[in-house]
Amino acid sequence: MCVGILGNKIGMTQIFDISGKVIPVTIIRVGPCFITQVKKVETDGYNSIQLGYSELKANARRSTKPFRGHFEKGGTTPLRHLREYRVENPTEYTLGQRVQADMFAKGKTVDITGYTIGKGFTGNTKRNKFARGPMTHGSKNHRAPGSIGAGTDPSRVFPGKRMAGQLGNVQQTIKNLEIIDINVPENLLVIKGSVPGKSGNLLSIKYSKT
Repeated sequence: MCVGILGNKIGMTQIFDISGKVIPVTIIRVGPCFITQVKKVETDGYNSIQLGYSELKANARRSTKPFRGHFEKGGTTPLRHLREYRVENPTEYTLGQRVQADMFAKGKTVDITGYTIGKGFTGNTKRNKFARGPMTHGSKNHRAPGSIGAGTDPSRVFPGKRMAGQLGNVQQTIKNLEIIDINVPENLLVIKGSVPGKSGNLLSIKYSKT
């Protein structure tokens, strides 16, 4: 059994259990992935496998010559995404081995990693949940940040001061999400709850540590 897999978020919906309770779920299309490299302690210093996902197809010629040779060694076409997963016994895996949805089981829990939705450059009110100023009686301070420190002493802004800036687009992991259902022919996972990112976002899914 492989330890992880890559996939894309399709979107969210809801299903009903046998008691009629509504369950919010996320649909994820996983794989098929291919093992493109097997690393061992003797040769690389640690045990892991490298998975490749999403065939380049028409743009395969744009990949560099070293990358094409790397994929040819594994017996696969050039792939868009690569990710390593640590394993205990690398001899259980072979180059070119196919990894897909049937490696998972209903009722098990997984950890899902992805990038959150990027929201661009935002102000203090949205980014740091700051309160706004008064909206009436001639106030000119509605969403302004206000003072950012004393003047004469220390005459500088301390590092880490909460101010306007980039919001979102950071890697986040949601742990212990339950697998509600699996569609093996379509390589779909139905996960209870939400996962990082918008529809189409690349995700890494692996079994939770028990």
